[in-house]
Order: sequence, then C-alpha cells, then structure tokens
Amino acid sequence: MRFFIPAANDHTRAEDVYNAIAKFAQAPITNKRIWKLRWLDKGTNLECEVGKPLPSYYQTGKELVLAIFDCENLYKICTLTHGGVRGEPILVDKNSQSSATYFSDDANTNN
Repeated sequence: MRFFIPAANDHTRAEDVYNAIAKFAQAPITNKRIWKLRWLDKGTNLECEVGKPLPSYYQTGKELVLAIFDCENLYKICTLTHGGVRGEPILVDKNSQSSATYFSDDANTNN
C-alpha cells in the first residue's frame, strides 16, 4: 500500500497534513509510516487501518483513522477528534501482542 492521508488530493498535501498531525499529537515524523495496526486490549483483538474507521470498541462512530505513529513504547492513533485537530490520540501499548504494517513506499518519494 502506498502512503496516503484520507482526503489529501496528492502526495505533497498528504505530507503536509501528516506533518501537521504529528506536530499536534507530539509524535515523531519518520520515513516509515504505519498503515495498519493490530493489538490486544483487555482480551479483545483489535485492528485499525489508515482511511478506515476505528473499531467500534472506541465508540468514535465512523471517524476515519488519519495517521498512526510509532512513539517508542506506544502507538498513537489519530482521527479528526483524537489527535488530528483536537483531543488526544488513542494510545496503544507497544508490546509482543501488537504489530504494525507499514506503507510500502518511502515517504520522501513523490508518487
């Protein structure tokens, strides 16, 4: 899967939005961008993907995942109202029961 941000029309705009979300969520900007995340939360297997709604477990309705950040000991999942433009991101512990799938392209390559 090639890097994208929902509703960004081109690669340059996607980069701008990604960088703005990272700054707001206080997350690192890296060339390795997470596309999909799987984890276990209180015995429930969960999965989210950029461009799709968070699992109903979080009761955010149909709010799309805008970006997922790897922040050393945890992941930050950002939607519009959770780390995107307001609110706090969803925090997921990074451990042996979590796994990330990355976008296949290099973030610095214009597509």
